Order: sequence, then C-alpha cells, then structure tokens
Amino acid sequence: MSVETVVTEDDLAEMVEQVWASYLDPEGVSPLIPTGDDKQGTEVHSTVSITGTWHGHLVYASSMLAARKAAAAFLAMEVDEVGQEDISDVLGELANIVGGNVKAMLPAGCFLSLPTVVLAPETASYYPAAERISGLWGTWDGEAISISMWQSVKREEAA
Repeated sequence: MSVETVVTEDDLAEMVEQVWASYLDPEGVSPLIPTGDDKQGTEVHSTVSITGTWHGHLVYASSMLAARKAAAAFLAMEVDEVGQEDISDVLGELANIVGGNVKAMLPAGCFLSLPTVVLAPETASYYPAAERISGLWGTWDGEAISISMWQSVKREEAA
C-alpha cells in the first residue's frame, strides 16, 4: 500500500502549518515559506519510523540556525541560550508530533518509534531501503527546513 493514497502532500503541509502555528510561530509573524527546493542543504535531522501495516519514516530536517530558532521558540528561550540538548529534544519532539499526525491517517495497526536526532550534514542520514514519496521544502527566517516522508521498499530475497 502506498501512503500517497492516504497522506497527500497537502495533508503533510496542513500538519506542518498546524505545528508552526501552535509551537514555532503562534503570532503568525514568521511562517514557513514553501520553496519546493528539495536540494537545499540541511544540517540537523530528526526521524521517527512507522512500522506495522505501513513501513517508512518521517524526517524533519533543517539548518543548524533554524534548529536553534525552533528550540528557542518551542522552549520560550533566547536563541543564544539554546544548547545542543535543547535542539535534540525539540527536533525530536517536532518529528514525533508530525509523525503522530501522519500515523493517525494511516491504516490501523501502525506504530511510531521514538525519535532519532542527528546533528550532522544530510549525508549522515541515509535510508537505503526506502524511497522518498513526498515532502515539504521551504525556508523559515531565510533558513532551510524540510519535512519528508520515506516509504520502505521491499527487496526481493535471493532464491
């Protein structure tokens, strides 16, 4: 089953917009601006895996500065007060929130993993048995942000 028939890019965009309005930009002064640029570089990645009746990943990725700003907004702190642990906690929570919303739209019997956060260039995050099926790419205060969905690919077993 392809998740594309269940969770559309518009659905993903709506979920992310709700997260932005609730946690990162409640006053509506600094929205996430979609660019469609799936080649933009990112330095921080948080992932939750979905297993059960559907297998895949939701990946929240951003520049380090966007991650720092997200942590500051989420935790009601100043940007210069944010540490790496704060970044890791908040980005994991953002992936968990969006991943939970995605899971709710999938067929019954799906489970959500705990988030994994990698503070490294995008080349450090690699999903060899999955293909990207949708995503939202944009900027927030001029910094790169992306939220993408990856579906696991079944590999034929050797006979």
